[in-house]
Amino acid sequence: QVQLVESGGGSVQAGGSLRLSCAASEYTDSNYFMGWFRQAPGKEREGVATIGRGESTRYADSVKGRFTISRDNAKNTLYLQMNSLKPEDTAMYYCAAGKGVWWYPPLGREYFGYWGQGTQVTVSS
Repeated sequence: QVQLVESGGGSVQAGGSLRLSCAASEYTDSNYFMGWFRQAPGKEREGVATIGRGESTRYADSVKGRFTISRDNAKNTLYLQMNSLKPEDTAMYYCAAGKGVWWYPPLGREYFGYWGQGTQVTVSS
């Protein structure tokens, strides 16, 4: 089964940018759809962005126009470019993979069976 390791989290001021990376242990393009989720203290884990067949993407309304999900299949790496960060973006961010073929994969966590350990993002005002 695929293993996922996130990196790139940190602390940034509001309005700043961060890029998260997720290294996968195997080639994911043809067999998996991928996504980023986040969980703030006391809140449910929520879908942020997903990417599937043909690089089709889906975003949560709260991050549209600010976050971009992408992947480099040659490096087996998933990315999340986060711009114009807000304090409400503060959370633990998780990379996830689901086995199968999806166009515009859904944001529901129940579709994803493989998870990384997470990387913390803190945005100060």
